[in-house]
Amino acid sequence: MISVLLVDDQRLVRAGLRMLIESTDDLEVVGEAANGVEAIRLTAELAPDLILMDLRMPGLDGVAATESIVRSGSHANILVLTTFDDDDHLFPALAAGATGYLVKDTEPADLLAAIRRTAEGDMLFSPPLLRRLVDRVVTTRDAVESEIAPTDLTAREQQVLTLVGEGFGNQEIADRLHLGVTTVKTHIANLMEKTGRDNRVRLAVYAHRTAPR
Repeated sequence: MISVLLVDDQRLVRAGLRMLIESTDDLEVVGEAANGVEAIRLTAELAPDLILMDLRMPGLDGVAATESIVRSGSHANILVLTTFDDDDHLFPALAAGATGYLVKDTEPADLLAAIRRTAEGDMLFSPPLLRRLVDRVVTTRDAVESEIAPTDLTAREQQVLTLVGEGFGNQEIADRLHLGVTTVKTHIANLMEKTGRDNRVRLAVYAHRTAPR
């Protein structure tokens, strides 16, 4: 069972999310927070697998709460769910440590799938969104050349790295390479260790920086 903490200042939104999540057999809502301060406290108390985080809230906002939760050492994955898809909200949320970013007009079935995938450590950004992130980070030739690709990647690891860089999730990579999801996760863990990257976003950026040109 995947435990979810809802963080949104609108009670009606939280109620709708709770109804949606609790309509499933594998997800459960373990708590609700109306602001960042409550989110930090409940994360420490409840240790959820996933936090569904709004960004604009009174008092401590979602970005600050995300940063504090990540710094605390919590193992919860944080999936941003907001009305804003502009760069001014996206990049601060990612810099704070969010592991996914969705807008509130996401289809219910897609949101449930995103919660499951993010809880498992997957990265939930559409390829165009990831491309914007990569373009923001890889802005100069010097930045590209500052990365040195490790020479001990296997051919399969290189394939997985390329697909991570293109924004594909674990299941999509598994389908494309005819592998099991567990095998893909193992490859990604090995890639993170070999490249010194600690999350999927940084690994995706690394993939673009070191891609053959």
